[in-house]
Amino acid sequence: MELAELERRLTPFCAAKYGTDAVRVFNVVKMPGHAGFSYGFSVECRGVAESWFIRLPPPNVNWRGTADVLRQVAVLNALDGTDVPHCSVQWSGDDLEWFGCPYFVVPQLEGDVLRLGEQEWGSGLSEANVLDLGRQAMTALANIHKVDAAKAPYLGEPVPFAEDVERWDRFYERAASPEHLSSAPDCRKRLLDTLPEDAPVGIFHGDFQTANLFCSFEGNLLAVIDWELTGIGATLNDVGWICTFSDPQAWHGGAALGRPMFLDPDTLVQFYADAHGGQLPSLNWFRALAAYKFAIITGFNLGLHRRGKRPDPSWEHTALSMTPLIDRALDLLG
Repeated sequence: MELAELERRLTPFCAAKYGTDAVRVFNVVKMPGHAGFSYGFSVECRGVAESWFIRLPPPNVNWRGTADVLRQVAVLNALDGTDVPHCSVQWSGDDLEWFGCPYFVVPQLEGDVLRLGEQEWGSGLSEANVLDLGRQAMTALANIHKVDAAKAPYLGEPVPFAEDVERWDRFYERAASPEHLSSAPDCRKRLLDTLPEDAPVGIFHGDFQTANLFCSFEGNLLAVIDWELTGIGATLNDVGWICTFSDPQAWHGGAALGRPMFLDPDTLVQFYADAHGGQLPSLNWFRALAAYKFAIITGFNLGLHRRGKRPDPSWEHTALSMTPLIDRALDLLG
C-alpha cells in the first residue's frame, strides 16, 4: 500500500479508535525488514502525540500461514500478563473496512533490534552488558515456552516432529547451488530416523534470533518481535535456532567469517536451562534441525536472488555456509 493511501485510510481509522474526529495522522513511514507491509505512524489528539506500528499482510497473497497477521495477535494476547517483554496489541481485526485486509496495531518502541556488527550500536555494549542481555533473552524464551498453549487456540494443532523435517523438501528441490547441499538427503534421513519422543511441546516463536530482539540502547530487552512464524510445536526448535546463529562451527570461516555472533551456544543453553527449570531432551537434534533448515532456506533464497524474484546479494555470501551448516547438523546428530 502506498504511504499516501495508508495515511488516507488511517485518518478515519484513528478517529474511530480515539473516539473523536480531532485527530491528526502524520509521520507515516515504511518500517524496515518486511517488504513494505509494516508501517509506523503517529497520531496527535488533544495535544498529545502517540506513535504506533501497524502490521498488514503482504499484498496479493492468501491470508494464511505467515501472512495471517491474526496469528501474531493470538500469541501476543496470550503473552499479556506474563513476564515476557512484548508489544501488547492495541487494536486488531479482520474487518476489511479500514485497510481491505486484517491488521493489528501495537505501540512503537524506542530502540532497535540487537545489532552486533563492528559499526553497529551493539558493538558499544560491554561484555557484561551482552552477557546480561543474553540472560534476558533466554529467560524470555523460557517464559514464552511456559505459556499455556490453550490460551492461543487460534494457532491450531501442534506441528508433528516429522513434518518439521519434511516441510523443507519443496524448498530443497528449488534451491540454487544444489552441489552445496549434497549431504542434505543424508541429514534428512538421519533426522527422521532419530525423531525425539519426549521433547516439550508448546507455543514457539519460530525465528528466535538477535534480529527479533528489540532492545534499548542500554542493552535492555524491550520486546520479542516478529511472530509471523509462531505456532504450537516443539519449543526446543527456538533454542536450536538461536544456538545455530551463534555457532562458529556452523558457518564458513567460523568466528573469522565477519558474521557477528551473539553469545556461544553453551552459554545460551545454560541461561535457558536456568530459567526453564527442567530437562532439555534431544537438544542436539533440534540444533541439527535448525542448521539443516537454514542451509535449505539459504539455497532457496539464493535461487530467488539469482532469478531476480527477490534480489539480495547477501545470499551469495551466506551461501558459502550451506555445506558447513549441513556438516554441522550431521556432526550434532552424531
